[in-house]
Amino acid sequence: MAQIERDRWHNALTPQLRLKLEQDKQMLYVRFDGPSQLGRLHVRLTIRDDFDRTRVPPLAGGPTTDEIARTIWGPYRFRPGVDGADQDGRTAAALPLEAGDRTRLAVDPTVRPAWYEGVEGEERWRRQYRTATIRLWGDCEAEGHKPWRLSFGVTQDGRWAQTGRVVGS
Repeated sequence: MAQIERDRWHNALTPQLRLKLEQDKQMLYVRFDGPSQLGRLHVRLTIRDDFDRTRVPPLAGGPTTDEIARTIWGPYRFRPGVDGADQDGRTAAALPLEAGDRTRLAVDPTVRPAWYEGVEGEERWRRQYRTATIRLWGDCEAEGHKPWRLSFGVTQDGRWAQTGRVVGS
């Protein structure tokens, strides 16, 4: 019974985060709305692919499994080397946030993979993700609590996304 109560309390304290893309500034805004009982929250954001390609077998003569895995299949990546982003732009360094804090991370359009060749390949890549949602994981840690993994779908129209749903601006 005690474990059930701890799990219920953990769920009640799930961090309320909002994310929003501002395309013209190439910035992803992150806002921690609460609960304030968590104190300082550390949030690590990871850009997810548009869908899981690990079960898709590679085609003969096509890209390798490793090349497919290194590609960010979506419209944006974190700007490599900025805000603690890794060299691929998939993950940014953990952000320390207090309730009510807001910060921003630099983002860039993703780089088309080499096998999307030439001008036509670039155009096809841009067309594929022109209005696509940016999918992210938000791994959150607060002292004295088990971690949370939150899912976000950030649209490109400037609306705030909140833990699995889009909310008004």
